[in-house]
Amino acid sequence: MRHLLDTRTLAREDAMRILDIAEDMADTQSREVKKLPTLRGKTVVNLFFEDSTRTRISFEAAAKRLSADVINFAAKGSSVSKGESLKDTAQTLEAIGADAVVVRHPASGAPRTLATSGWISAGVVNAGDGTHEHPTQGLLDAFTIRKRRFGADSRGRDLSGVRVVIVGDVLHSRVARSNVWLLS
Repeated sequence: MRHLLDTRTLAREDAMRILDIAEDMADTQSREVKKLPTLRGKTVVNLFFEDSTRTRISFEAAAKRLSADVINFAAKGSSVSKGESLKDTAQTLEAIGADAVVVRHPASGAPRTLATSGWISAGVVNAGDGTHEHPTQGLLDAFTIRKRRFGADSRGRDLSGVRVVIVGDVLHSRVARSNVWLLS
């Protein structure tokens, strides 16, 4: 899988593989040495056009634990505030050799545009786009539900038959949308 853009089109097998890998990664956090060399020599750019604390820090920590070089970009204080386009920003990322781009953007579909436009060759991860989706939060929610339901025996288990209630402004919630598609 080159990009993670939504849960609506994410195959169940791919979701299960991601959750199982997340289990393996979580297990490393109880070790004395928590870093892995998996992404050594790779550059991950966290491209955030919206404010974020937990999502941005989580992606930064994960990339660093996998030994990646991390560049954090916030639209505030950048040329975006002077009108720089997504395309211009993407071309800068391509020029610096980004291997992966984690993007949060207020416009629904911006991560897909970045992934399919040809502006960059890097893999793209959607960290929330407008009211569209937040697939990584949906996967984290599925991981948490699976861990709570099955405990230490959660690896390889799917969530068939699990009932989940989502409360709030579901119509405008990108997380709710990701959860509905992922857990259906």
